[in-house]
Amino acid sequence: MSLLKRISIRYMPFADAASDDFPLSQLLRLSLFQVSVGMAAVLLLGTLNRVMIVELQVPAFLVASMVALPVLIAPFRALLGFKSDTYKSAIGWKRIPYLWFGTLWQFGGLAIMPAALLVLGGDVTQVRYDIPFAGEALAGIAFLMTGLGMHMTQTAGLALAADRATDETRPRVVALLYVMLLVGMAVSSIVIGWFLQEFTPIELIQVVQATAVVTVVLNVIALWKQERVQPMTRAQRAAADDPSFADAWADYAAGGTAGRLLAVVFLGTIAFNMQDVLLEPYGGEILGLSVSSTTLLTATWATGALVGFALAAKWLSSGINPYRMGARGILAGLAAFSAVIFANPWGSAPLFFAGAALIGFGGGLFSVATLTAAMTMPAGKAGRGLALGAWGAAQATAAGLSTAIGGGIRDLVNTAATQGHLGAALDNPATGYSVVYHVEILFLFITLVALGPLVRTATTDMREGGAGKIGLADLPT
Repeated sequence: MSLLKRISIRYMPFADAASDDFPLSQLLRLSLFQVSVGMAAVLLLGTLNRVMIVELQVPAFLVASMVALPVLIAPFRALLGFKSDTYKSAIGWKRIPYLWFGTLWQFGGLAIMPAALLVLGGDVTQVRYDIPFAGEALAGIAFLMTGLGMHMTQTAGLALAADRATDETRPRVVALLYVMLLVGMAVSSIVIGWFLQEFTPIELIQVVQATAVVTVVLNVIALWKQERVQPMTRAQRAAADDPSFADAWADYAAGGTAGRLLAVVFLGTIAFNMQDVLLEPYGGEILGLSVSSTTLLTATWATGALVGFALAAKWLSSGINPYRMGARGILAGLAAFSAVIFANPWGSAPLFFAGAALIGFGGGLFSVATLTAAMTMPAGKAGRGLALGAWGAAQATAAGLSTAIGGGIRDLVNTAATQGHLGAALDNPATGYSVVYHVEILFLFITLVALGPLVRTATTDMREGGAGKIGLADLPT
């Protein structure tokens, strides 16, 4: 039995994530909320943006702006987590109410989304009054609701898992939840792609609204009996013992390298995320791939990210400087975008999918590296939560802005190219996409320049004090 236990722990990396108060069955059940978030992410960042741009002929800048809306809500996740930390109720629940209402927001946004997108694409019946911008307004509301629900659900779910885990198992517990997010994205992209092999408006409505129903089912199963009832007295609920955010932030900002780390996170996220709403349309419009085929890009990206995550765990356990590991992710990104660019002139779909996998691999390495650096940075009064909240805010803000900017660049360049302003050689729809990918390569080089001083200032404490474990207990994204 002892030998079997050692074998299971060795070949099942998360078998030792359970504890007496948090058995593996409950841990795996709780992780289902990550699957629902992964499904929504596939729809928002993958399938729907391709459908809107290619099938519904919606301008890429408008699509990018819609997709960026839920991402721009992410900086408020630190506030949501803080509120769930300090939430006071008569029965003592802190996380479950946020999990439940996050589920309702996510369900509501997905439920109204397909009809809103069809109106946005011009598929409307004859009405007495023509309401201008009705499609844009409805689609924006749907994306906002879905994004708010995703962030609220994920923040509360991760916090609940961190509450129930012990100090020893907490990093492995939340690492498992992170992997479940990627697995959920990979599996749901395959399933959604299979159902959308033949695209029709009816199929779109059925797939998106079915995802809304599955979201409620998975999240209810996940939260069922996960948080204990701990009644609070009136005096406990009335107690005001919240810490001062201003003092904590001032202490964190005085850390020296904190500002440069946030700048690196911001620049690197722009470099990896500017193509978020363009990769699938590029495959459909330029390489002629079907909706089903381009939806598999998300699974390819998630697989690359999982490989990057596994290598990050191995390298960090051997004591690698996390900033050097981040540089490896950036170098992988350079190869990734080069492969995507050359996939068009070579007409190679396998090269395109290889580039997508490398984007996930490089982005995963970069995210884990900067997250580990933020966790191991001395925080003083600020605490680890504030440091990771700042990390998440920088990453999410950059992701939202870069998504919108990428769509805008593609539209502007393609308009100029097709009107002959850039010459006959560039008069084709691939020009706008190619410019965006080249801009991302430029940002990768800028990120390398900003990262250099941090490699020199990395301390021994960062290597030995926390970089040896993946430490994702407070992961904000």
